[in-house]
Amino acid sequence: MSLTSRILIAMALGLVVGAMFNIVESQGWLAGVYDSWIDRFLVDGLFDLGGKIFVALLKLLVVPLVFVSLVCGVASLGDNTRMGPMAGKTLVLYMITTAVAISLALLAGVLVQPGSGFNLTTEVNFVAAEAPSLKEVLLGMVPTNPVQAMAEGNMLQIIVFALLVGIAVSKSGDAGKRIASFFNDFNEIILRMVVILMNFAPYGVFCLIAQLAADLGLDAFSNLLQYFFTVLFVLLLHGLGTYALALKALTGLSPLMFYRKMKSVALFAFSMSSSNATIPVTLKAVRDELGADNRVASFTVPMGATINMDGTAIMQGVATAFIAQAYNIDIGIGGYMMVILTATLASIGTAGVPGVGLIMLSMVLQQVGLPVEGIALIIGVDRLLDMTRTAVNVCGDAMVTLAVAKSEGMLDEQRFNEDPNMLPARKTEA
Repeated sequence: MSLTSRILIAMALGLVVGAMFNIVESQGWLAGVYDSWIDRFLVDGLFDLGGKIFVALLKLLVVPLVFVSLVCGVASLGDNTRMGPMAGKTLVLYMITTAVAISLALLAGVLVQPGSGFNLTTEVNFVAAEAPSLKEVLLGMVPTNPVQAMAEGNMLQIIVFALLVGIAVSKSGDAGKRIASFFNDFNEIILRMVVILMNFAPYGVFCLIAQLAADLGLDAFSNLLQYFFTVLFVLLLHGLGTYALALKALTGLSPLMFYRKMKSVALFAFSMSSSNATIPVTLKAVRDELGADNRVASFTVPMGATINMDGTAIMQGVATAFIAQAYNIDIGIGGYMMVILTATLASIGTAGVPGVGLIMLSMVLQQVGLPVEGIALIIGVDRLLDMTRTAVNVCGDAMVTLAVAKSEGMLDEQRFNEDPNMLPARKTEA
């Protein structure tokens, strides 16, 4: 059974079990037994323990995932003389599209108010942290002690340190190659840990949702549909609107032809739910059908699978607004600006594997002073959205690839404009 199916079943079972306990308590049935055994041993005992362990495991992987992923991505830039300008364009475009994505998501979250019906004020004793000034944010990004930054989970400092390490590795010759090989192997291990953790996701979902339903009842889940469709709407708006406008403005190419030729790649990404797994298909499409030179595509597409996480940023933006509204915590304009900055920078450390966006969301929530436990509200429907945002991500990778190739004079526009139904079989150049 697929992980998506298992998570959906776990969510449904958690809703049923939790709602059943809630009804038993609200109706006064088995009053003595419920208080002494069901509530204490199951709801506040076993379910609470299982949910907290799963949330703790999410937090566990944040620091190593961001640091190692980012070092690998920056080190892969190499010391090629043309690599610098090309890498700069790629990074800037990826970060701009991510900032636009999360801005749209926050705007939609504030306007739609998908979490306004939960009213979880009694669930946590929480005071929102005061938003720092821009000067304090910029100064706080510079690490004085990287070990301390990792121990404290200061993600902005970790990201800056990882950038410096990655740049140094790319410019250190043979020694850098040996270190880069070590980090690449370490990255594979961490990604395997993510996969292992996601196999436990159904159990964590069941515990978190069952406890929430037992405490709040089924009424608390009515607004989940608002959250789901808000994220879906922003994903489609960004994937079909932002990318189309950017492609036309940066290259002059037809967005309609772009989407016609990316249709199969998007469907593959949707089914795989992993940007990394889609890399071979995306590479083939941008080289053989969209006309990008292999020297550009072989760099921008793998880099995009590592740092271009617009779909994940959209989920983080809507989820942050949703959780803040659910807990009645006003993080203010400064808090939302911090979300844009943090999520944009964090996207470069988000690996392209299923479910990793939830790990990054826990970091964003901590950064703006929101309870990480709020992830329980959205995790049940996250896998459904994960497939859609992966399709958005790979379309963004292809769009940036074409923009960089056009600026470098490495785009075959004749090949791009060929009818996809009339394309002859081509042998991809090595």
